[in-house]
Amino acid sequence: MSWLVQPRLVNDPFSDPGLHLDFRYGRRAILFDLGDVAPLSSRELLRVSHVFVSHTHVDHMAGFDRLFRLCLHRPSPLTLVGPPGFTGQVEHRIRGFTWNLLDENSVDFCLRAMDYDGSRLARAAEFHAREAFARREIAAPAFPDGIAWMEDEFRIEAVALDHGIPSLAFALREVMQVNVWRGVLAEMNLTPGPWLNEAKRAVRLGLPDDHPIENSDGGTIRLGDLKHRALRVAPGQAVAYVTDAAPHADNRAKILRLAHRADQLFIEAVFLESDRSLAVASHHLTAWEAGDIAREAGVRHVTPFHHSARYLSEPDVLRDEFYESFSDADRRAVSA
Repeated sequence: MSWLVQPRLVNDPFSDPGLHLDFRYGRRAILFDLGDVAPLSSRELLRVSHVFVSHTHVDHMAGFDRLFRLCLHRPSPLTLVGPPGFTGQVEHRIRGFTWNLLDENSVDFCLRAMDYDGSRLARAAEFHAREAFARREIAAPAFPDGIAWMEDEFRIEAVALDHGIPSLAFALREVMQVNVWRGVLAEMNLTPGPWLNEAKRAVRLGLPDDHPIENSDGGTIRLGDLKHRALRVAPGQAVAYVTDAAPHADNRAKILRLAHRADQLFIEAVFLESDRSLAVASHHLTAWEAGDIAREAGVRHVTPFHHSARYLSEPDVLRDEFYESFSDADRRAVSA
């Protein structure tokens, strides 16, 4: 199946956490966490519309300056969502720079920062280039509980995990998958093109069968004729991202609900089970517990990351323990 969103880790498992989710046909991308983003090109970063930050430890936020600098001269806004207090921390980060060269003639780039309190977006602010990034309070979007962001085609679910401080875990869930049968399209004498994106959107929105869709040949076709012949509709993809969580029952229950039957799960595996005392002290998951959570959640594909540097001399040991816990039977389905 051709997924709308293509996720990949920004760095290797021993480096800063971060997941890049590229929208194949949407000319945009989303980031889960904002650590070192050096592996991403300027072009890739300029596609980023939203960043969802688990917490503001430096390895999860160090890439802010590069992303912010690249976006300064673009007209489209950048939205950042993080845990309680996040909006204030973003403001302090911006205040650390001098903005005397900005005026009414500058591109009015807008940065939006929002706090997610574990259930909903609790506060929000905007920072505009033409106002030298002075803080402007705005109303936080009103989404249902458990939703950090929502658009026509997807939603971002979030839970607050215990890491000694709140640490957010996220799951992107597509509303539905709409794929095109190219052979049937040819039989209908229709030429593929960008107009199909509008047709897919109409299906996701549940528009009626008699809704007209303009095609690239200058004609129109009923949505129902297209939907029942050339389009294949299936449940949407779910991609979950979990990092920096203490190894206890409450966190485990929250992760299981968030990642339940996800198509792809990216989950931290920081210490070996034999070093569980270190995991408890630093509020992190062991590789064994992470693998066991992934197995119980029934995910289709899973990728461990955020490995402790103490295992650099034996780089496969965490991965091996993780997969052993996930089970040999499921290991064949795990992404490389």
